[in-house]
Amino acid sequence: MESFSYKFSAFVLGVIVFSPVLAAAAPPPFAQLLTTGHVDEAIVSLQKQITTSPNDAESCNLLCRAHLAIGNSDAGIAACQKAVALDPKNSQYHLWLGRIYGQKAEHSRFFTAAGLAKKVHKEFETAVELDPSNLEARADLAEFYIEAPGIVGGGKDKAEIQAREIGSLNPSQGHLIRAQLAEKKNDLATAEREYRDAIQTSGGLAGTWLALAQFYYRRGRMDQMRDALQRATSGPLNQAILMRAAEVLVHSKRDLPTAIELLRRYLAGDTVEDDPAFKAHYLLGTLLEERGDRTAAAEQYRTALSLAADFTPAQDALRRVSHLPAGDKVAVVSGTE
Repeated sequence: MESFSYKFSAFVLGVIVFSPVLAAAAPPPFAQLLTTGHVDEAIVSLQKQITTSPNDAESCNLLCRAHLAIGNSDAGIAACQKAVALDPKNSQYHLWLGRIYGQKAEHSRFFTAAGLAKKVHKEFETAVELDPSNLEARADLAEFYIEAPGIVGGGKDKAEIQAREIGSLNPSQGHLIRAQLAEKKNDLATAEREYRDAIQTSGGLAGTWLALAQFYYRRGRMDQMRDALQRATSGPLNQAILMRAAEVLVHSKRDLPTAIELLRRYLAGDTVEDDPAFKAHYLLGTLLEERGDRTAAAEQYRTALSLAADFTPAQDALRRVSHLPAGDKVAVVSGTE
């Protein structure tokens, strides 16, 4: 079963669409815990809030998103389902329920994943129906149509319709969806042209350059990838670009010192919910470990676990660098490098 990732469209949309005024607005206290990566604290606080106010749909939605961040799909699904039940007309709540169904589908066997994929489809479509101007929902629905097989509701013709609708609301985002669709069809010349059209129509926003860099990475065009990453990470940018650019370098096994620098810059500034700080600390730890600095790597893993104690990759990594047998409890000490 193909995976149903929403990360690309949701992230790039945030770079392109959100205005500086909206980006600067202070989120509610519980949401702030998610943007700063304090997932454990967020879960505890939200559970207390829901116990006190069981009809608080927004807290249920935030709890779902906290569980999604650490990969706890079952608990997240229950929280998102409750948010939808409390406020069934809320487009965003249906969107997040679809996203966490998608996360569980990625780690399920075929028949279970197929059933979950149908639920993803239903929730994304409902989110769009409830709010046709919800670009996040449209982008996720378009990506579902591109990636999912027809038996569960996918279809490139449906994606083309969404691309037109999205393009009428935001031309640059429309080009990005068309680029994904062309790449899926293996029409690489059209895909590259659409990525570059997205850059042009957005005025050169960092997220569109990053999307082009990711395309070049997937095609093995490493010199062009590095050039696009340089354009993405220089000048004014969305802070999360730094972590995404670092991930591209890590996956391509190119210029890892620059990846370390980008992660340090990301952690030194404002972090975002889609790229939580605990994951950035974990990724930085893997790079430091590869460089041979096991002590610094262990500190990064501990910092990640101080924010999200159940984050399994950091647990396993800390056991590895600490030479602990599998299953032994790891000692977590708060703090940063």
